[in-house]
Amino acid sequence: MSPTEPHQLPVTRLTGIGSQTAARLQKLGIQTLQDLLFHLPQRYQDRTRTYPIAGLTPGTTALVCGNVEYIDTPQRGRNSVICRISDASGLLSLRFFHFSVQQIQQLRPGTQLSCFGDVRMGFNGLEMVHPEYRILHAGDDPTETSLTPVYPLTEGLAQSTMRKAVRQALELCLSHADALQDWLPTAIRHHYNYPDLVEALLTLHNPPADLSAETLANGELPALKRLAFEEFLAHHLALLLGKQHYKTWQAPTLRVNSAAKQRFLSELPFRLTAAQQRVIAEIEADCSLAHPMLRLVQGDVGSGKTLVAALAALAALSSGYQVALMAPTELLAEQHFRNFSHWFAHTGTPVFFLSGQVKGKARATTLEALADGSAGLVIGTHALFQDSVNFHKLGLVIIDEQHRFGVQQRLALRAKGQTTGKVPHQLVMTATPIPRTLAMLQYSDLDISVIDELPPGRTPVTTSVVPSERRAEVIARISHWAGQNRQAYWVCTLIEESEQLQCEAAENTARYLQESLPDVRIGLVHGRMKAADKDAVMQAFKQGDCDLLVATTVIEVGVDVPNAGLMIIENPERLGLSQLHQLRGRVGRGNLESYCLLLYQSPLSETGRQRLGILRESNDGFVIAEKDLELRGPGEIIGNRQTGQIQFKIADLGRDRELLDDVQTAAQRICREHPEAINPLIKRWTGGSLQNLDELFHTVYSP
Repeated sequence: MSPTEPHQLPVTRLTGIGSQTAARLQKLGIQTLQDLLFHLPQRYQDRTRTYPIAGLTPGTTALVCGNVEYIDTPQRGRNSVICRISDASGLLSLRFFHFSVQQIQQLRPGTQLSCFGDVRMGFNGLEMVHPEYRILHAGDDPTETSLTPVYPLTEGLAQSTMRKAVRQALELCLSHADALQDWLPTAIRHHYNYPDLVEALLTLHNPPADLSAETLANGELPALKRLAFEEFLAHHLALLLGKQHYKTWQAPTLRVNSAAKQRFLSELPFRLTAAQQRVIAEIEADCSLAHPMLRLVQGDVGSGKTLVAALAALAALSSGYQVALMAPTELLAEQHFRNFSHWFAHTGTPVFFLSGQVKGKARATTLEALADGSAGLVIGTHALFQDSVNFHKLGLVIIDEQHRFGVQQRLALRAKGQTTGKVPHQLVMTATPIPRTLAMLQYSDLDISVIDELPPGRTPVTTSVVPSERRAEVIARISHWAGQNRQAYWVCTLIEESEQLQCEAAENTARYLQESLPDVRIGLVHGRMKAADKDAVMQAFKQGDCDLLVATTVIEVGVDVPNAGLMIIENPERLGLSQLHQLRGRVGRGNLESYCLLLYQSPLSETGRQRLGILRESNDGFVIAEKDLELRGPGEIIGNRQTGQIQFKIADLGRDRELLDDVQTAAQRICREHPEAINPLIKRWTGGSLQNLDELFHTVYSP
């Protein structure tokens, strides 16, 4: 390693960091000195002043000084050591449950200590449990000159170890002038009043004496904003470069067959909305070019995204290319299969289906048809991108509910089309409206279309928030509802992320409701049912042979039964607003009055009350998504565990999202005036998760 690059040195080069500690640091994503410097404190402790013992109150955290009066090992309760200290104002107990003989010998009467810890009320007055302490000698100053950082840790790693390592890393990097080169151009820093990189890091790891813990905790410090801004900027630049790179590849040129399109539209029992027509025009314009489309279509529940996808598929089929539509669940894939089969019936184009449940001869027939080109249109689940699936001439990939798939899954399907030497066009759709702030960053590599208009005749859903104590009234309402020949949903949710437990809850609920409502025909759908059984229940419900459908959140998307106008969601406080909005979208699909009852468990937290109130007041998915982001943060909306989800080291979309408008402007300026800074910025901030820039481009964007 070049001595001019000490920031890239492994942490094992630091004193006190052996292989075991290095392994613990690696669990935190820390391998190099730069990783260590960008691992910021989560809070700060104030050890700049001492407090008199008599002035302490339970629940506070403080630094005190005192002389050891005595040390004792009580016989009652848990094995522990109690050390009693005093100052001129009073007495304080220090309690240790884990201790050594050496420690007991050190804490002999008369020894002066400085102690820092949380104060609580004990058996014999105020006490600190396992405080941090040190023995003071004549002339020692017990206080620190600045606030003490508290870092995020992992098991087996101590704050003292982390603080020592960070101090060493700072000293080593600051001793080399070019060790931490600031790639954020000076003009941009000055424009936004940001400090340089070294000053920002020093401020956050070693705050100056005039900074208070409150100032550091509110997230508004320029030093922190500067690092969050740079991290956002790096990810935004990576996506922009990836988009440019992707657009250099060749794609099939798809031509719209006007006659086929007009006939397709004439078979529909309704007219397209203006928003649908606009988005279809944008897609057709993209697909007519010789480079691949990469477009995201957003639309609220019921806005008609699937029909837009069908018209895009028609353009590809008319041009002699195959189309693959991938959905995240068997239920949604089956729903698409039925719709596309109906829409394309008059065209003579057979629609094929492929999922993990399709086996034997049916699977072999479908695979053969895809490989020889006799299958032009296939709809399925993630089974579409398995190695055994080969396409003859894939021209368009459609991904529905794209946030449920990782980047690698989407790319695996797109790679199926490269046997022709061209990359297929890609259309991704979501009925979960993406807040503008998230779309600006997470999806800045995609062109975005929005279907912001619902078809005429859709009736807004009336939403009510009902405590579970009124469950009997709700059940009685179902009986009345079914008596009017209307249908209803009852959705079961659980905190546990166990599909089995959710299914058991749905089964128990269905049994209970059947006992309570003997005259109501009740169906049950959950994720562990066989596809054929699930399909039979759904068809019965759609045909009106079932009055009440009890289900897990598996019905969140893809279920369209206009006669179902009542939705009961149990424990709605356990779900995100966007998911609740998706579930609510299963009703209100006809021109009859529809209702959604949110049956919550008392008592509701203040946040829970706010969230359910938002859902009651608004039917606009985009408004709801923005509110969800404010209340819960981005991870809850698009899934922190999702493959391909951007993971930030420092930036926080909930706290820092107002920076994103400036990030877009700064990115354009850097591309125009400082292109030499682009690669270093991307490598600095994405190196830990994407390994290097080559992997980012060649794995994610190259065919």
